[in-house]
Parts: sequence; C-alpha cells; structure tokens
Amino acid sequence: MIRKDPVLEHEWHPVAIAADVSDTPKQVIVLGEKVVIFRTKQGVKAMKDLCIHRGVPLSLGRVENDQIVCAYHGWCYDGDGRCVRIPSLPPTQAIPLKAKTHTYPCTEQHGFVWVCLGEPREELPPLAGKVEEALLPIWMGPYPVQASAPRVIENFLDVSHLMFVHEGLLGDSEFAEIKDYNVHQVDGALITDEIVVFQPDPDGRGVGVNNRYIYEIYTPCCVKLVKRSEGSEEEFHLFLIVLPETETTCTAFMLQLRNYSPEVPDQVFIDFQNTLLEQDKRIVEEQKPELLPLDLQAELHLKCDRVAIAYRRRLRELGVTIGTD
Repeated sequence: MIRKDPVLEHEWHPVAIAADVSDTPKQVIVLGEKVVIFRTKQGVKAMKDLCIHRGVPLSLGRVENDQIVCAYHGWCYDGDGRCVRIPSLPPTQAIPLKAKTHTYPCTEQHGFVWVCLGEPREELPPLAGKVEEALLPIWMGPYPVQASAPRVIENFLDVSHLMFVHEGLLGDSEFAEIKDYNVHQVDGALITDEIVVFQPDPDGRGVGVNNRYIYEIYTPCCVKLVKRSEGSEEEFHLFLIVLPETETTCTAFMLQLRNYSPEVPDQVFIDFQNTLLEQDKRIVEEQKPELLPLDLQAELHLKCDRVAIAYRRRLRELGVTIGTD
C-alpha cells in the first residue's frame, strides 16, 4: 500500500499529453490511485477507475454521449461521477444515490492534462506563468521509468553525470570539472547560478558548444533547465514534470522550447531526447536505495551537488513522503 503524501496529494500531476486524450477511456495511476481520464464536449474528465457495482475498471468501457459506460453491466456515469443509467432497472425506478464514483480536479494547461487527487494547493498547474510563448514548443512523453519520481528529478538536476552517462552528446569526460556555483531562492523557486558545460552535441544537431546551464526547481515533481550557448543568441528550455505512480515507479513528461532551427523537424529533437532518456533510465532504475534519502548523511555529496542538496532539503522541509526515505 502506497503511503499517503500530504504534499503531493494537493499538487497538480501530469497524466497525459493533451493531444493524446480522446473519448477512449484511459487508465492512469496517480500516487497509487487508479484514475480514468476521457474527453467530453466539456473537456477532459478524471474519476476513480472503478464501477461501484462490481468493481470493474471503468477504463475497460466506452464513452457515449459524454458518459462513460461500464463494460460489465452497462452502468453509465456522467462527468460528475453520478450513475445516470442502469440498463437492468426499469426506467421508472430511481437510481440509488450510492451509485456514483469519485471525481478529481482535472484541467488542460500548456499541452498537458493535469489531475489533482485532493484540493489543489494552487489554482493552476506549475507551468503557469513559466512558459515563454514566443519559443518553439515540443511535447515529449510519456516516458515510464522503474524508479521513484524524486530519483528521476534529481538525476535531471545532476550536472556532473552529463560527461559520463551522456558522453559524446551532453558532455566530455576530459572536461568533467564543475566550477562552484550557488543555489538561490527566488519567488519560492530554487534557481542555480550559471554552470558552464562543454557539450559535443547538446541537441542532436551535431554542433559542439560551451553551454551555460541554469536549473530551476518549482515543485517536488516539476523542474526546468535553461541552456544558452556561448557566442550565440540560441536559447533552449526543457521542463521535466514527473507523475509519481507508486513509491518506485513514475512516468516522465517533457516540454522543450527553443528559439532556433524552426526548419528542423520536431522528430529530430524527440529522437535525441529519447536517446538521453534511455541512457538515464539505465542508471536511475538501478540506483540503491530506491527511495531518495533525505538525510544528507546517508550519501556523500560534493560542491557540484549543491542543487541536488537543495532539492533534498526542499523535499524534507515540505514533508514529501512518496519516493523518499
């Protein structure tokens, strides 16, 4: 049984790229809870993936007239989770008030569908006000990972792994030294100084440059990096937002933004990111302990790990329990 998390229960979680959600029911797992999402004329709906009658997942059914129909006995639920039709009952007989399923707050923002299991702490998901609309966007994912969400987030924030896990692409082991930097709190976010990294092929175009990295941490499962190339006006943003499914499994999504190469097909950047994700999965899926230690004495840290240290401290201060120890 997954532990209740008093923090993440009230956060918005990405469950799908909005363009991938149709009127075909889809099951997603959010903090251990099975949720069904489906599109209606009123927007995407999210509810507990369980028919109250005999416990069959509603995601096995279909959507008709904006209602989800259970595959077992045809019970129909509206977008508010109320059962509005039971085929085996006479039309004149009232439907029991207990015939309903729990619904969850659900919204579409910045190309993703977001779900919150509790009362949302913020009115809008964490990308609100942080996406520069003038940049070219690419939505990426879902990327299932057999690792805890905090492990996946921390790997993204780890600059010194670039020269080894992604050697020849995002780093070069001959240039592995990381100059010291600091992490600052700005309007509730954690933001690093610029960190200079030599990258042989930082985005799949095969052009080596010195890139200046800035990491930004917004919520326990939403972070961003900004890359600017020395001697160039090119700018690259990458959001990583992770859906914690269980203590040790998650699904990652990404929103990439750039101000260059509009002629390059999106698939070039997607394929490149897919390669990086596979390289990262090989590492994070084998890390021990599986749960991210919030006790800073449990593992050895260096100055180059300042952003990871700040992230662990933030999780501990907030009281995040899922995926941590």
